Amino acid sequence: MIRILDEEIDKFLSSIPHLQRKSLNQIKSKYSSTFTDKLSKGHLTTNVCMIAASQLKRNPKELANELQKELANSNKFEKVESAGPGFINITLKREDFVSTIENINVQSLNFGSSDHGKDKSIQIEFVSANPTGPLHVGHGRGAAYGDAIARILKSSGYNVQKEYYINDAGRQIDILTASVLIRIFEEEFLGYFPKNAYKGSYIKDIAELFKKKHNANSLEDSKALIENLPQEEEKEIDELILRIKNKENTIWGIVKSFALNEVLQTIKTDLENFNVSFDNWFSESSLGDISNNDSKISAAILSLKNTGLAYEENGAIWLNTSHAGDDKNRVLIRDDKRATYFASDVAYHKDKIDRGFDKLINVWGADHHGYIKRIEASINGLGFDEEKLYVQLVQFANLFKHGKKIKMSTRSGEFFSLADLIDEIGTDAARFYYLSKQADQHLDFDLDLAKADSKENIFYYIQYAHARICSLHKKYMDENSSMPNKADSITSESYKNCDALIHEMSKYPIVVSRASTSLQPHLIIFYLKDFAHCFHSFYNDNQVLTESKQNIEAIIYCLNAAKIILSNGLALLGIKPIEKM
Repeated sequence: MIRILDEEIDKFLSSIPHLQRKSLNQIKSKYSSTFTDKLSKGHLTTNVCMIAASQLKRNPKELANELQKELANSNKFEKVESAGPGFINITLKREDFVSTIENINVQSLNFGSSDHGKDKSIQIEFVSANPTGPLHVGHGRGAAYGDAIARILKSSGYNVQKEYYINDAGRQIDILTASVLIRIFEEEFLGYFPKNAYKGSYIKDIAELFKKKHNANSLEDSKALIENLPQEEEKEIDELILRIKNKENTIWGIVKSFALNEVLQTIKTDLENFNVSFDNWFSESSLGDISNNDSKISAAILSLKNTGLAYEENGAIWLNTSHAGDDKNRVLIRDDKRATYFASDVAYHKDKIDRGFDKLINVWGADHHGYIKRIEASINGLGFDEEKLYVQLVQFANLFKHGKKIKMSTRSGEFFSLADLIDEIGTDAARFYYLSKQADQHLDFDLDLAKADSKENIFYYIQYAHARICSLHKKYMDENSSMPNKADSITSESYKNCDALIHEMSKYPIVVSRASTSLQPHLIIFYLKDFAHCFHSFYNDNQVLTESKQNIEAIIYCLNAAKIILSNGLALLGIKPIEKM
C-alpha cells in the first residue's frame, strides 16, 4: 500500500504548476512514506508536504490540505487526514489492511526480501584474524556483524561474497612458528621460552600433535640458538627467529606449515560452530613478494607510482596519504626493500578492485580507525572510487559473569575464546547479543542474562513468542487436518490488540530495507523486540482456541504470518527460531 500511496503522491507533485524536474526529483529523494508508530494516527504517514514546501516556498500545512483532498478523492483509502505542521496520515480500507496477512503467508520465506540490489555485487571482508591462535570474543562480534550484513544484503537482491583474509605472511607467523618449535623441543631448550612468544595452552597442544604426527629429531645445536640473545623482548624473538631460520631451515618450514594449518583449522571450526561460513579464503602469501616483478604486490606499487601517489625518498617507497586526511605519508617499501604490512593491504585491495565488485565492505576492529584514510587514499590512487568502500569499525565486547567483568589477556594466552562463549550460552544467544547494539558502540555482554528465562532476556522473550505460536498451531492441528488459508473474517473487534499485531507485521519489509541500506542489523533486533511485545500482549489478552470455528481459523492464519515474521527476522541474524521452550 505504500507503493500505491507514493504513486498518488507522484501524480499530485507532477500536477503542481511550474515545478521543475530537478526540484521534483529532489523532493522524491528526500521524503518518506511509512507506517505510523500508533494505530491512533492511522496506518500510513508521509512527510512529503514538509519536504516539498521548502522547494516550493509554500506553507506546508496548506500544501498538506491540498494533498489530503486529492488522496481522499482517489477513493483508494478509508480516511485521509492532514496532521500537525504538514503530515498526512492514512487509514487503509479494512480489506487492504488485513491483506497483509495473506501476503505474508503467500510469500512465506520471501516476505521482506526485495530486488533492490539486483545486478550489483558486494564483497564483505570480515574477521580476518591473524592465524596465530583461537578466535576471541572480539572476533566473535565482527563475525556476527559481517555474516548478518551478508544475509541482509542477499535478501535485498545483492550478489554477496564473504571473504576471510588470511594473514599468513610476516612476523606474526614467524613468532607462531618459533613458539611451537620451542615447545616441540622444550627439553633441548632446557625450559627456555621467549618473553614475546605466544604463551597459550594451544601452542603446547599443537606441539604435542606435531610430535605425534612427525618424527621430531633433535636440533643440531639448541644451546647456540638461545645463547646471548638480546634482553629486549622484541629484539630477542626476532634474533631467535633469524637464528633458527639460518640453522634449522628445513624443520622451520615443516613446523610453520603445520602450525599455520592447525590454527586455521581451529578458526574454521569455531566459525562453523558460530554459523559463519565464507565464500573465499584469501591468502596474503598469494600476493607474492616485492622482489618478483610479476607479483600482485609489485603490480600494485607500480600502479601507484604511475599515478604519482607513490614516490621514492631516502631509498624507500612512500604513498601520499596525507592528501586524503592521514596525519602523514606512509611507507610502502622500506629502504631495505622489505614490504610493509600496508603494502600488502594495498595489493590486496587492488586484487579486490580487479575482481570487479561494485562495493567493498571491510569489517575491522575499532583499533583500525587510523587505517581508514590510508586505505581510502590507496584505492583512490588505484582508480577506484573511495565512496564505494565502506569500513565498519566494531568495538570490543566486555564480558560479565556473576556481576564481575571477565579479565582477558591475549598476550599471556589467557582469554575467553569464541569457543568458550559458544559453550557457555550457545551460538544463537551469542549472535543475538553481539548484534543487539550498533557495531561501533561498546558492548557489555552479561552472560547470566543471556541464559535467563525471563522477559529481561530479550533473546528469550523473542524466542518465546515464536514457541508460543508453534504451540497454538500444534493444538489446532491436533484437531484439524490442515492449516486455514483466510483471514478476511478478522474485524477490529475480533480480538484485542489484533490490529496492532497486524500493523506491526506490515512494518517488517521497511525495517529490513533500512537495515540493508544502513548496514545496521541491530534495527532488526529492535523491531523483533517490539513485535514480540505486541504478540505477547495479544496472547495474554485473548483466549485464542476457545472462539468460534470461523474466528479460530482466521486468527491461526494470522498467527502463522506472525510466526513467519519472527522466523524470517531471526534467519537474517543467522539465528534458528525455537519451536518449543
